[in-house]
Amino acid sequence: MTLLEMLALMALGGIAGFINVLSAGGSMLTLPLLMFLGLPPQVANGTNRVAITLQSITAVGSFSRMGHGNLLVSLRLAVPAVLGSLLGAWVATWVPDAVFQVVLVSAMIGASVFMLLPQPALDTRPLTTDRLSPAIYVAMFFVGMYGGFIQVGVGVLFIVVLYHMLKIDLRQVNVLKVSIVLPFTFAALVVFAINDQVRWGVGLTLALGNVTGAFIATRVNMSKQGARWVKAITLVMVAAILVRLILY
Repeated sequence: MTLLEMLALMALGGIAGFINVLSAGGSMLTLPLLMFLGLPPQVANGTNRVAITLQSITAVGSFSRMGHGNLLVSLRLAVPAVLGSLLGAWVATWVPDAVFQVVLVSAMIGASVFMLLPQPALDTRPLTTDRLSPAIYVAMFFVGMYGGFIQVGVGVLFIVVLYHMLKIDLRQVNVLKVSIVLPFTFAALVVFAINDQVRWGVGLTLALGNVTGAFIATRVNMSKQGARWVKAITLVMVAAILVRLILY
């Protein structure tokens, strides 16, 4: 990597880490960047998990030190998510490049459309283990399977499952999300590493940015107006990347 490429990785990684913790969509920026830097799609997909894993460790640790989190619920939901992630990552290691790129573009478009939709106000309440129905475990298996295959847009699925199905507020969603993403992303990373689809130097460089962004995000109490600005900037960047991907 050149110095400019390293700086670009760290800068975009910082933005992605911040977005991933507070909202969703960070991998819509980092995964295409890794491909633009010359990594084959499967290798870029695996390498991106290095940054997501370290970013999640940072976010979980920071939330825990601030007294946020729900360990028992997180562990219960993480089990089906990890099982799904192992299956999804295994499929991703052998899918053809052309198919993966179509899935990537489709996932980015779908996640962007969802981010544009207004989120209805719900009567939210704290989450306890007695509210975990079989449907939630099945949903988490498929979220994990999708996340194991391709990280892009997985935060959107968490919003659908945790906010709409469990009716917990977005702060609880963010805390619970990173607690589940950590184990299922690590599981996927192991699968990609076994198949030699991880470039550790590139991944760790990207992770420097992701970790910094995640650390800052856990300490930000963002207003609704600020959240809208983050979403708008993300969508503009995603639109530019989509044009590049389609033309690529």
